[in-house]
Amino acid sequence: MQKVYHHIEKIIARLSGHEIHTREMETAVIQASNRIIEASVLGSDKVLSDQNTSSNGLTSEEARHRLKQFGKNEIAHEKAPAWYRQLLSAFIDPFIGILIILATASFLTEYVFAPPAERDLTALIIISILILVSVILTFIQEYQASQAAEKLLSLVQNTAMVERSDTGIQKLPTNEIVPGDIIHLAAGDIIPADVRLIELNNLSVNEAALTGESLPVEKFATSEERQIEFDKLVDFTDINALDLDNIGFMSTDVVSGSAKAIVLSTGNDTYFGSMSEELVGHHPPTNFDIGVKNVSLMLIRLMLVMVPIIFLINGFVRGEWFQALLFSLAVAVGLTPEMLPTIVTANLAKGTIEMAQRKTIVKRLNAIQNLGAMDVLCTDKTGTLTYDSVALEAYLNIQGEEDAFVLHHTQLNSYFQTGLRNPLDDAVMLHPVAENYPSLNDYNKITEIPFQTERRRVSVIVENQQGEPLLICKGAIDEMLSISTKVERDGEVSLLTPELQKDIIKRANNLIEGGLRVLLVAYKPVVPGIVDFQKEDENDLILIGFVGFFDPPKETSGAAISALNKRGVRVVVITGDNEIATRRICREIGFGITDLYEGHQIDQMTAETLSPVVEKANVFVRTAPLQKSKILNALKHNGHAVGFLGDGINDAPALRDADVGISVDNAVDIAKESADILLLEKSLMVLEEGVGRGRLVFGNIMKYIKMTVSSNFGNVFSVLVASIFLPFPPMLPLHLLIQNMLYDVSQLAIPWDHVDDEFIIRPRKWDPKSITRFTVFIGPVSSIFDFTTFALLWFVFSANTVGQQSLFHSGWFVLGLLSQTLIVHMIRTSKIPFIQSTASKPVIIMTVAVMIIGLVIPFTGFGTGIGLEPLPPIYFLWLTLTLIGYCALIQLVKTLYVRRFNTWL
Repeated sequence: MQKVYHHIEKIIARLSGHEIHTREMETAVIQASNRIIEASVLGSDKVLSDQNTSSNGLTSEEARHRLKQFGKNEIAHEKAPAWYRQLLSAFIDPFIGILIILATASFLTEYVFAPPAERDLTALIIISILILVSVILTFIQEYQASQAAEKLLSLVQNTAMVERSDTGIQKLPTNEIVPGDIIHLAAGDIIPADVRLIELNNLSVNEAALTGESLPVEKFATSEERQIEFDKLVDFTDINALDLDNIGFMSTDVVSGSAKAIVLSTGNDTYFGSMSEELVGHHPPTNFDIGVKNVSLMLIRLMLVMVPIIFLINGFVRGEWFQALLFSLAVAVGLTPEMLPTIVTANLAKGTIEMAQRKTIVKRLNAIQNLGAMDVLCTDKTGTLTYDSVALEAYLNIQGEEDAFVLHHTQLNSYFQTGLRNPLDDAVMLHPVAENYPSLNDYNKITEIPFQTERRRVSVIVENQQGEPLLICKGAIDEMLSISTKVERDGEVSLLTPELQKDIIKRANNLIEGGLRVLLVAYKPVVPGIVDFQKEDENDLILIGFVGFFDPPKETSGAAISALNKRGVRVVVITGDNEIATRRICREIGFGITDLYEGHQIDQMTAETLSPVVEKANVFVRTAPLQKSKILNALKHNGHAVGFLGDGINDAPALRDADVGISVDNAVDIAKESADILLLEKSLMVLEEGVGRGRLVFGNIMKYIKMTVSSNFGNVFSVLVASIFLPFPPMLPLHLLIQNMLYDVSQLAIPWDHVDDEFIIRPRKWDPKSITRFTVFIGPVSSIFDFTTFALLWFVFSANTVGQQSLFHSGWFVLGLLSQTLIVHMIRTSKIPFIQSTASKPVIIMTVAVMIIGLVIPFTGFGTGIGLEPLPPIYFLWLTLTLIGYCALIQLVKTLYVRRFNTWL
């Protein structure tokens, strides 16, 4: 037995020798594979013995005991957290954290430790409102999304036919099935657990959810002549666990036939469950998460430098350390993009609504921005590039010419056979009937010789209106050649010579290399009056031609890939299907293959050797689930923002690891759970529209960050310089807070703004260095005009004493607010604002409204209450000239910046 396990471990190394991203998943998958492989290679009697059961099943008492031991036959799936947990998680945001720290500091300095007469909660209230608005918006959106996902992923209870030794065959809920149970499968059943097939009749199983292949797989019960020795099995270095043809996998479905099977594993111990259990829970950090984190760290570093300097300068210059602390606190708030969580949430929420109108459901808000950042899209082939449905592609005579005679006989066979019904027969019957031939209803069926897996063919015996019986057979190439002795060409029947047989095989291989599934069709007249036919009667047949089947590509696939390429998204095909079929699809949609690798080759590569391969190759075939993840993680390691589109069990690990996982609403449950975005239509064209929407969302978010950080940095720099030379603070802390709040209000309409067409043609990623560079270039421009305004107020308006500081504060308050608000229009586009690019109406209305409010405040009682005073009319002439100069200089610096760095937002 030790040798058995030694061989199994060697097989596993090749079967599932994936470089797995987590040790837990590696262990779970290997354990599931161990059980599957051992049961596959052992005889059925040995499997029954190992499972401590019999061919008649367990007793009901033993089944109850095992149910307690192994638990219910259910797969772990991700459940939405309780509402209060989601609410608390909305506070876990770097910018919210900064604001909470500042709010706490404000409360301590301006209320707890302040003299009773000077206590003021205004700053605390303003910051708290910003926090609550952002948190509530985020919570509502995430909660609604999670509730919708729960409904989408709700499971319908299934049943299975279970045989128990004391009660016989009975229908039981699938979650009550236990290891050792004997189950009976029939067409239409979903296999409820991993099982070892012991008896079967023409069993055909759809494993597309696991393998990605659209055609059903024939299954066999292991017999003595098919028993494989371990030493021989180990020699198959490219064997895949899913190729084991006497194993049924959980969540696959029976297309036709029937079977009796032993349950090997249930729930999370199954092959499917071993992946599901480790996939539920937290997603790895995405491009969005990393971007927000890096920007937050950059802002914190900036505050740690600027705020202490301003605090020390104000303290030493004026000697009022408590006021210096309050002022520094206001400066820290000014450096923080307080409304970023709100702006981000509003952008993402608006994008969610618009994408829902475009047949796309967003499960996780930040997935929209990740979609815009995506520069590599990994997609499966079946159902994405193709229709995931087999079509009759060719019906050719022996000479390789299209021939309605071949089509007519094929349709007779498919129409009258009632045994194995698979997509090939459906494709034949969906094809228009052969012209100039009798209707299929003009024939009478005598009998049929059903399909059997060991024969790989099916025959029907029919008679025409003249009462002439005919046996028509279609099947696999080698099987058909073995029972045929003649061929029909141009209406003439001749012997099937070795030379003709070679020509037929060559022609069939050419069709196969073209990506077709090929069958041969033959017939022979039979003696009238005979109604009992056996498989031995399938002999001396006359070959008439070939029929070829194909999963056709979608008409939109080529155009969608081209559109994605134009948007800077490289498409990589990762499929479980074979190389021939994949090459055919790629050729038909105009997808140029730069290089192609098979899954077993990926297994043999280290991370270092795989890194350059994924940059060159754009097609990977015969890939297992964790091989897909390995490819995807290599792309992420190379610095790409990676999306993955898939809908099967085999896609779940990659969906979870991607920056943005994309699935469809009719995908298997674990794929839907692992995905960030669900498409109501599995189409790359729908996805291409989502990419544009994601970049628009990202563009609007970056507008806010760069506007706010650069503008606030300029103001703080001005404060720093002014604090050195002025005998009074250049602006009171409350002025800074109100100015910042009004400025942030002016930007609330940014989610409804549009971006220039040039912005969305390529992927966009978070780049803290770009934000820092942008701030250093643009921020000081506002400081230049702050300094000219300081000089104007000091020398022209004589606001140069402590007694005149309210006039100084009013003048700079108005200029600062108007210049910050105008910067919205200057920074939102790399073009000339109002001439080459105009903001949306909501943005124009909001900014104009805030500018009017800013102009009016010094003339109101509220303005007087916060220490401002009315400005002389002549000041507004100087203000207009200053703002015109400010906009002109910003435009000049913008032009130079774009020329140098070839980017703006």
